[in-house]
Amino acid sequence: MATLSGKVVIAQGGGPTAVINQSLVGAVLESRKFPQITKVYGALHGVRGIVEEDFLDLTQETTSNLEKVATTPGAALLSTRDKPDFAYCKEIFNVLRAHDVRYFFYMGGNDSSDTVRIVNEQAEKANYEFRAIHIPKTVDNDLVHNDHTPGFGSAARFVSQAFMGANLDNRALPGVYIGIIMGRHAGFLTAASALARKYHDDGPHLIYLPEHAFNIDEFLSDVKKVYDKLGRCMIAVSEGITDSKGIPIISKLMEGNAETDAHGNVQLSGTGALGDALSKKIKEKLGIKRVRSDTFGYLQRSFLGCVSDVDAQEAREVGEKAAQFAIWYNIDGSIVIKRKANYSVDYEIVKLDEIAGKTRYMPEDYYDFIKKDVTDKFYLYCRPLLGAGFPQPHRIRAPRVDKILHKGMV
Repeated sequence: MATLSGKVVIAQGGGPTAVINQSLVGAVLESRKFPQITKVYGALHGVRGIVEEDFLDLTQETTSNLEKVATTPGAALLSTRDKPDFAYCKEIFNVLRAHDVRYFFYMGGNDSSDTVRIVNEQAEKANYEFRAIHIPKTVDNDLVHNDHTPGFGSAARFVSQAFMGANLDNRALPGVYIGIIMGRHAGFLTAASALARKYHDDGPHLIYLPEHAFNIDEFLSDVKKVYDKLGRCMIAVSEGITDSKGIPIISKLMEGNAETDAHGNVQLSGTGALGDALSKKIKEKLGIKRVRSDTFGYLQRSFLGCVSDVDAQEAREVGEKAAQFAIWYNIDGSIVIKRKANYSVDYEIVKLDEIAGKTRYMPEDYYDFIKKDVTDKFYLYCRPLLGAGFPQPHRIRAPRVDKILHKGMV
C-alpha cells in the first residue's frame, strides 16, 4: 500500500465538552510521530475556519503546552454551529486540496459525522487521495454503534454530583426541586442524575426522559404522591420532553411563545422557561409554596474540576486511534467505543454512513416508565463512566434523645 504524504487538519465542532481537548491532543501528538505527515494544522471555529483558511500550525506547538491544553475543558480550537450543506462541504474540500491536506479529523456529534462523510465523498469524486476520520464527541451520548461517547462521562459526573448537592439542600429545607438537564432526543444525561442517590429517600425521586411521552396531569399526580409521602420531591427532567404527538412540552406550557433557533427548532438550552413553567404548574395545581428549579444549561459541558478520569483517558485514545487508523492503516471512518467484559473498552472504526445523521436513544430496559426511574441495568452501565473518586454524602447516625415536655410527639 502506497504511503500517503501530506498535511493533517483537525477541527472541533458543536458543543464543547470537558475532555474534547484530550482527543485533540491525542490526534496531534500521534500524527506528529509519522514521517509522511508534513504539517498538522488546527482549524479555528471548526469547518468555518477551514473555509476561511484560518489555521494554526500545531506542528510548532510544544508537547508540554499541548498536555496542559488536554486537561482544560472547552474547545481549544474553538467551535461552530454551522451545519454544512453540499455546497459548503465542497468549499471545505477545495480548501483542503489547495493546502495539500491528505488527512482530515473532525471531532463532533451527528452533524459533524455527516460533514466528514460528505467531504470524503467529494474527495472520492475528485479522485483525490484523502483520509477522513470522525472522532466521536457529545455529552448527549447519542451516537449509534458507540457504547458511550467521550464527554458524556464527565457531564454525567457533574449532573449526578449537582443532584447530590441539591438533594442535601432539599432535605434540609424541604420542598419541590426541578433540575432541567440537556438532552433534546436522548435521556442518558438526565438519567445520570440517579447516580446521586445513596440513601433510600434521596432524590431525584422522579426522572423524565425525552424518549417517553410526557403528560402534565400525570406529572402533577406523580409529584403529589412523592411529596405526600416524603414531604419533599426532587425531579430530573430532560429539556427535550415532548407529548404523545412529539410536541415539545416547553411549547405547550409557553402557549406558542417558546423561542426558536436559526434552524427552527424550539430553543431548549440557555433558557429557564421549562423549569419555570413546571414550577408554576406545581404551585397552582398542588398548592405547594416552596418550589424551585435550575436549568443546568452549559454548566454540565465544560465544568473545570469535575472530569471523569475514565472519560479523559478514553477521549485521548479516540484521538490517537483516529491518527492510527487514517495514517497507519490508510482507511476512513468513524471511531467507535466498544465495551468489553465487566468494564474495559476497545476501539473500532465503522463506515461514516453508518454513523452520520443517526441518533441513539436510551434502551428501553434502562428506564421504568411506571416508576419514572432508571433500572439497575442503567446503574451498571453508567457508574464506570463517572470515574474514580466519586464523592459520597453521609448522615448523622446518633440516636434521638427522649422528649420530656413533648412526650408522644414524633
